[in-house]
Amino acid sequence: MTEQMRNLLILLAAIVVVLILIILLFSGKSSFRRLLSIFLEERKDDFDGGEVPANAAPVNRVNADRRGGQDDEFANQKRTSEPIVEMATLVRKSDDRLRIIESTGQVKLVDEYYELIFVTRKGQKLKIECSAEAYDKVPFNQQGSLTYRRNTLVKFKYYEDTVFN
Repeated sequence: MTEQMRNLLILLAAIVVVLILIILLFSGKSSFRRLLSIFLEERKDDFDGGEVPANAAPVNRVNADRRGGQDDEFANQKRTSEPIVEMATLVRKSDDRLRIIESTGQVKLVDEYYELIFVTRKGQKLKIECSAEAYDKVPFNQQGSLTYRRNTLVKFKYYEDTVFN
C-alpha cells in the first residue's frame, strides 16, 4: 500500500469519526444538545425582577402585528402539527373585519379574522383562530374540551354541544 493511499484512508476514517460525533452530539434527543440549549437560550426576563443598569435604555414593547405578535400575558403555545386537546374556558372573543359597501348597496367583508382566547385549567391563555361560524357558536364561560392544531380551532366540545371550525 502506497503512502498516498494510506493517507487517504486515514483522512476518510477521520471524516467518518467526525460525522458520527456530530450526529451523536447534536441529534434531537441528545443530552449534550439539551445542555447546550440552556446556555444559548435567549431570555426575555433577564432584567425582570432585578435592577436595571443605570446606562440601560428604556424598552418599549410594541406588538409587531396583531396576528403574529405574542403578548407577554400569553404563554408560548405548542406549535406541532398534531392536534392538541385541553380542557379550557372561553374568556374573550376578538375579530377584525374590513367591510366594503359598494354604491349599489352591496356589502362585502374582506380580510376577516376571528380569534378566541381560552384559559386552560393550568391558567395558561391560548389564542386560537377560528371561522365566523365557530366564533358565533362558542359560548363564554363554558368549560369544555378544546381541540386545536397550530393555533387553529378544530373543535370545542362542551356539555350541551360540539362546535367544529
